[in-house]
Amino acid sequence: MLHNIRKKIIFMGTPSFAVPALEAISAGPYDIAAVYTQPDREAGRGKRVTTSPVKQTALAHGLPVKQPEKLRNPDVIATLRGYAPDVIVVAAYGLMIPKEILALPHCGCVNIHPSLLPLYRGASPVSTAILKGDAATGVTIMLLDEGMDTGPILAQIEIPISAADTTGTLTDTLAGVGARLLFETLPHWLSGEIKPQPQDNRRAVNTRQVSKDDGQIDWSISAAELWCQIRAYNPWPGSYTRWLGKRLRIDAAGLGITADPVEPGRVVSVQRDGATHIGVGTGDGILELLRVQLEGKKVVSIRDFVQGHREFIGSRLD
Repeated sequence: MLHNIRKKIIFMGTPSFAVPALEAISAGPYDIAAVYTQPDREAGRGKRVTTSPVKQTALAHGLPVKQPEKLRNPDVIATLRGYAPDVIVVAAYGLMIPKEILALPHCGCVNIHPSLLPLYRGASPVSTAILKGDAATGVTIMLLDEGMDTGPILAQIEIPISAADTTGTLTDTLAGVGARLLFETLPHWLSGEIKPQPQDNRRAVNTRQVSKDDGQIDWSISAAELWCQIRAYNPWPGSYTRWLGKRLRIDAAGLGITADPVEPGRVVSVQRDGATHIGVGTGDGILELLRVQLEGKKVVSIRDFVQGHREFIGSRLD
């Protein structure tokens, strides 16, 4: 095996999801020739220029950083060719890799994808797994081709989805799991020990980009579906309804309330085990509210919210 021979790597990634992977290969027997990440962007109300988590990590490790707007630029391709990488490692970079770059490294472009491919290809694999109520998800180490997450598989690992998981927490978990799997898989791939396995396209499920409008709550669907939605769209775009003309975000909810059917959208107070629980009627069951955020205010527990808004009980959410 060639585990002790330093291989030249180009790393491509942008958000915090990619940071554990960059940290992992930085600790390995590799020569990271350059780190590619998205250009600095203006963010927030103050339009402050912010750098990506991957750029911050790369600079902390003294690694050269490249931030092209597009990868199809001939100069960008020529620069990458000049590095003569053995492999390009990709983790949530945010740009499609053109075929000219896919063909550059003789060991291909290795990608970390946060799902068990061919399930949940595309833009929102983590939130989709939660939204569908799946009991488990995982990480796939794969080779990129010209399709959207259609390349052959090098390694996979499955992990459970807990009832407390949101897209935010699960993404963080998968980032760590993916980094460890990459660290374990990469030397075996580079030494020729792994035979890539083609995906079964008959089982493929594609996901779409999540939009702000997806967070609108429809109280006519079931409490179980809404519970999944609230977790799937946390932290973004959030799940929201309207109360007294203001937007009310449901930050956390549960399924612990059992009671007689309640009109969808109607807020009720239910006594159980000596405690008061606040819920909302749905098309099937009652959704218990745990944390909410009224427009322009901070996230608070439902207990604190009701103490400040006694008229909330019995009102109807739109």
